[in-house]
Amino acid sequence: MYINRRKLLNEKMTHLKNGYSAYAESPDVINALKKEIQALNLNVLEEVTDLGSWFIPVKVDN
Repeated sequence: MYINRRKLLNEKMTHLKNGYSAYAESPDVINALKKEIQALNLNVLEEVTDLGSWFIPVKVDN
């Protein structure tokens, strides 16, 4: 079965932009998420586990 990494990345970025957490196992997807997060200057906490990484949006109180 083929997994479209771009589609997967877009879905995870949509979750993050909407204030929801995203999880990734693949080092390729994790690195791509980090680049996108940095490029968009999103405030996101990364929790690294033995199996993958959780990306958790940090809510800023205004």
